[in-house]
This record gives sequence, structure tokens and C-alpha cells, in this order.
Amino acid sequence: MNAPAEFARAVCPHDCPDTCALRVTVENGRAVKVTGDPDHPPTQGVLCTKVSRYADRVHHPRRLTTPMRRVGRKGEGRFEPISWDEALRIAGERLSQIAERGPEAILPYSYAGTMGFVQGDSIAQRFFHKLGASQLDRTICAAAGAAGLKYTYGASLGMHTEFFAESEVILIWGANPIASNLHFWTLAQAAKRNGARLIAIDPYRSLTAEKCHQHIALKPGTDGALALGMMHVLIAEDLLDHAYIADHTLGFEQMKARALDYPPSRVAEICDIDEQVIVELARLYGSKKKAAIRLNYGMQRVRGGGNAVRAIASLPSLTGAWRERAGGVLLSSSGWAPVDTHALERPDLMPGWPSKQPRIVNMNEIGNALCHPGDDTFGPKIEAIVVYNSNPVAVAPDSPRVQAGFARDDLFTIVLEHFQTDTADYADLLLPATTQLEHLDVHKSYGHTYVMANLPAIAPVGDARPNTEIFRGIARAMGLTEPALYESDETVASSAFRWGDAVLEGATWETLKRDGWAKLNLPDAPFANGGFRTPSGKCEFYSERLAQAGLEPVPDYLPPYESADSSPELAARYPLAMISPPARNFLNSTFVNVESLRATEGEPHLDIHPADAVERAISDGDQVRIFNDRGSMLARARVTDKAREGLVVGLSIWWKKLAPDGRNANEVTSQALTDLGGSATFYDCLVEVERA
Repeated sequence: MNAPAEFARAVCPHDCPDTCALRVTVENGRAVKVTGDPDHPPTQGVLCTKVSRYADRVHHPRRLTTPMRRVGRKGEGRFEPISWDEALRIAGERLSQIAERGPEAILPYSYAGTMGFVQGDSIAQRFFHKLGASQLDRTICAAAGAAGLKYTYGASLGMHTEFFAESEVILIWGANPIASNLHFWTLAQAAKRNGARLIAIDPYRSLTAEKCHQHIALKPGTDGALALGMMHVLIAEDLLDHAYIADHTLGFEQMKARALDYPPSRVAEICDIDEQVIVELARLYGSKKKAAIRLNYGMQRVRGGGNAVRAIASLPSLTGAWRERAGGVLLSSSGWAPVDTHALERPDLMPGWPSKQPRIVNMNEIGNALCHPGDDTFGPKIEAIVVYNSNPVAVAPDSPRVQAGFARDDLFTIVLEHFQTDTADYADLLLPATTQLEHLDVHKSYGHTYVMANLPAIAPVGDARPNTEIFRGIARAMGLTEPALYESDETVASSAFRWGDAVLEGATWETLKRDGWAKLNLPDAPFANGGFRTPSGKCEFYSERLAQAGLEPVPDYLPPYESADSSPELAARYPLAMISPPARNFLNSTFVNVESLRATEGEPHLDIHPADAVERAISDGDQVRIFNDRGSMLARARVTDKAREGLVVGLSIWWKKLAPDGRNANEVTSQALTDLGGSATFYDCLVEVERA
């Protein structure tokens, strides 16, 4: 006789601003349905197509459920099952041998496969800190934007997402929320029904751009110039809130001088848009008190991404839009949560902390790092890498170089995973990890202002173990005795936040588990009266911290590395700019192996403008080769004016092994870094396209 269905609360763990609350239906120990929680105000019972099928992912027939050891060549993907005791013994022995020679030869590699603090970087970070292993600079997605906000507002702070519904104009800038921020899009639609004007600023006419009143298709990487051009008009036509500028900003005269260098005529040439579009955009923005900007991270994945975010984030302080709760900017709200990073990650466990720290490897340069032989400048050669919550062979830039690094026979590789991904094929040890429905975790959001608890809904599938338990097992096998490595998940979760902080309003870990979430206690209009978290307490148009670092203290426009302006010879050989934003049914490389979602995407496509297609004798439906000096890939051409002329768009990120030619968009992206934050420049990429 079947047991009655049970219901459990969970949190979507994926790298998305919505951070949805989930309700999980469990029958006979199996998750049979995952829905949005109607009681959670940001979720309102609605999930995206991807996560609504989360139970399919948890119980997928090719889910990893037992530890495995490689028996084939690196990259071949041949493994044999072994016991956990054997897996941990091998891991402990190999890592101990390497650590004895020099712990910096060990490198962790992780990112946002889960956004949870417990299964993310708690016990894992403590483990690597205790070893004295190399540190990973986790910058692949959002670091340029975070740095731009830090130097302007003091942290990753922004307006409350729910008040976008009251805005009079919304600039959706470098974002496609229909695909990647569904609940914001619902609010934008509500504002639209109330008379708000929606304007998409994006080189590509995305699903979102098609449904806005206006689409401004600027050249990739020129967003900073457009923001400065808007400032020029705001200043020239005195569409400014002089009192707000005087009371709550720093460096207006320097910013004014910069903006006056960017008249609309110059900006029109840089962005390749009509001059009048810039003027009218600035006038509309400056004439509305409830003017809101929803930024996303696409626009910062170019050389000048940090400066561009600084410029855009300065706009509401010029017009005083921050006085209204429906005015301002939202790129990330993650800085509002009082996370106790020190308690979670325990950097004090590092030998010699704080005066001496191990080397730092930027994750966007993992290809070069793994191929480096080691020297006095770089430090020791990397002999071991432990990958968790990420799939670098698919997602890291300059994929041919990354693949070459992982293919080294002398590199000991441990991968913690749910499935046999592209990266897993290169593992020496492949260890099965639990999914969100099988373990405990605690979350903040970067798209709303709630903190949330995730409780396990079902027991681990097969022999899968939480990340925390796997790292405890490796530590035990290495003979490490540090008590912090063996704290329970409950204890770790309870230390995630500074519970006495006023924004948590008396919440505790126990009340969070009971209630599922807690709304942060913040003003509706958080910067109506200033109170930025910069050293001055003001919105810093001029940053003394940047000046002291030898960097430009006032936002400026930096042309992309790969453009006719910066590299005319390169542009002559590779005249098309390429961007690779997320496909609607994928989330980075997650969900690519869910057959129903992959079937909806069909196959890798490349959108190309009709004029560019004609010039290359490419017809709609042709197989085409996209290439540059770094590599090449195949895709099916879609001839469409959704891509502006001179731009091609490859929606991503496919697992390489599931693409027809075993390659994806990162064959052609580079390891170059952004101006601020050391982030990836995925959308700063020139290519040529030909019929295959």
C-alpha cells in the first residue's frame, strides 16, 4: 500500500536572481513534483520551465549514484564503480602526497552550481584553507558588475524588485528576464499595464526586447558610452536633482567633465545607433521620478564592464530617482544580506593568516593555469584540481586551452557531480553529490531581499553524499584533525548570517527553518536619504579607492578588446562580434542533459543578420562554422534581424559532448579579463562565419 504524499519546503539552488521557494511532493521516498510556493511573495507559486521539471533531474536515469574511478584515457569518460572507502582513501593519499611537496599545487574550482552557503563554500573552503592550497578567484560571472557597484554604492545593493511594478519607465539593460528573471518580468508587465514604458537596451532582439515598447540595439560592449551620453543630455538640459547631488553624491564636477566629453553625436558613432535615440532616452529617463533600471550581467562581460556598471549605476543619483521606491537600479541585491563569510569559510585556518596567504588563481584563466609548467612568478605547477559546483570544460573561456589542461596525465582530478558532464569525463575520481532536494542549505538572493532555508525533502539517491560530507571524508582520510572541518551542516547553516544584525529583525536559524524565509528589514526606498556603504557614505561618482589603486576614478568608456577601434587588424580578419547569452531552457550548463529541455532547444544555433548572411552566401538552416584564432564550432544558421548587423548570437551553454561536433561557444571566447573585478569577457569576442 502506498504511503500518503508528503510535502516539503525547499529553495531553488541555481544561479538565478529569482531564488524561488519550492514545494516538493514526496511519495514513497521519491520526489514526484516540484512547484513554486504560493506563500513566498517573490515566487507566488510560479516556477520557470527548467525548475518545474526538477524532480526529473533528481531521479534522472543517468544520475551519478556511486563513486567511480577512471579506467580510460582522460576525456574518454570510462569509469568503474568503487566504494566510498576506496574513493576517499585514493583522494586522501594523492592529495596528502601533493600537499607534502607543496600545498599550493592543489587548486579548488567551484562556482554557482548551487548558490547555497552550506553546500557551496563552507566546509570545502575550510578544507582548502587548512591545507594552504591555492585560492580560486571566483569571478567568472558577476565580478565586474560587483566591483562597479562596490566602487559606486559600497556593495552589491539595489532597489526592491517588487516596486518595479510601480515604475513609470523601466530600462531593461543587458537583460533578458523572460529567460533568466521570470518574476521580475511579471512585475515589469504589471508596470506596463499601468502605463509604464519598457525599453530594452541590448545588441540582440531577445524574447524580452520583442515585448518592450522600444529596443535599442547598440553595439556589444558600448553600454558605458550610452550611459555617458545620457548623462551629457541630463546635464546639458538640466534634468538633474541638484539637492540630491549636493547631499548624497561625491565627485559631481569630475563626472560632469567626463559626461561632457560624450555628446550624443559621439556616442551615436560609438554605439552605432541614431543620435536622436540617445537624446530621447535621456529626456524620458530624466523626466520621470519613478525611473528604474534593471541591469543584468550580460552587459559587463566585456573589457569595460566594470566602468559601464559604474556609469549606469550613477544615473539615478543624478536625477534623484533614488528618492522613490520605484526608482533606482537593480543589478544585485545580494549585499543587503548580513552574511558571516568569515564564520562560514574560516580563512583564519590558512597557515600564516592574515599576513601570508597562498597564491590566487583567477578562474577565467584556468586554461593557462593548468597548462603552466610553474615558475617563480606563477608558483608551483598545479598537480591536483578538485571541481565541485561547476563544469569548467564546458563553461570556462578559451575552451581548447581548458581542455588541454584537464587532459594532462599528471593532473590528479577529483570531480563532485550529479551527472557525467564534460568535466567529469576528465576526472580520476568521480564522486556522486546530492541535489538540493537531498541536503540542508541556507540561501540569500541577488534578485530579492529574502533569506531562505532549504530542508532535505528526500534521502540521498543511491550512495550520493552532500558536498560537505565528501570534504569531511577527504579530510578524515588525510588525517586532518581541525574541528572546524567536522562541524555538522546544521551548525554551519546556523553560522551563515550575523543573526543580531538589524536587517534580520530577530530572525534565527530556527525561525528560518520553521518559516522557510525571512524578509530583510530595509527601507522601501533604501537610498532616498543617501546612506550608501562607500567610505564617504555617498554615491561615489569619483572613487578615491580606485585612484589609490592607480585606476581611473571616474567612470569612462573602454572599447572592447576585440573591436575595430581597439584591434583593427583583428577586426579585418574576424569582422563579426559574437555574444553567447543563455538559452531559455538551459541555465549555464545545467539542464542541458534533461532530454525534454534539450529537445526544445533542438541543436546549437547561430543567429545572423540577413546582410551578413548574404555577404557569406549563408542561407537559413545552413550548417555554419564559427571560428577565430582560438578555435571553431558548428551551428545551424538562423538568418534573422534579431541579431543586429555585424553581430552573431549563439544561445548557450551546450555540453560539448551533446553538441554535434563536440564543441560549444567557448571554443572562441578568450581568457582576457575585465577592467574591474577580473571577470570574464565572454561577449568581447570577434569571429568569422562560413558555410560548413
